[in-house]
Amino acid sequence: MISVERSLEIARPAAQVFAFVADQTNAPRWQAGVHHVTRIGDLPLGVGTEHEFQRRFAGRVIKSRSRFAEYDEGRHVAFEFDDGTISGRGSYDVIDLPGTGARLVSRLDMKTARWLRLLEPLLRRVLIHDIDRDDRKLERLFEASAK
Repeated sequence: MISVERSLEIARPAAQVFAFVADQTNAPRWQAGVHHVTRIGDLPLGVGTEHEFQRRFAGRVIKSRSRFAEYDEGRHVAFEFDDGTISGRGSYDVIDLPGTGARLVSRLDMKTARWLRLLEPLLRRVLIHDIDRDDRKLERLFEASAK
């Protein structure tokens, strides 16, 4: 099992931060490995919302679906995914920091297929590197939108 948690403070209103990260169709704008995301159906975001995505991770192209398992508007979204090789659960929690913006806490727990288990320490390092890079890009996006 690979587990990563990161926290990031963003000088934007919590509602704006949540709306952006909870809408997974925005992921290609800030997650370098994500190439394409499509929401399935036209219902508003909530439990059961599904997305199809294509991403590159550790040199491998992954095509998969995610499904929102939990959704608390403006505060919390948790999603599950499984492509047969890598499965897991991710979440975003947005905490209002009055007067300064918001704290975004992202969590990711992944399980790999048995044949990949020996590579999990390396995959974890790659994942941490990717998340840190993507967090910096997300910060820059919000800074640019504030101008």
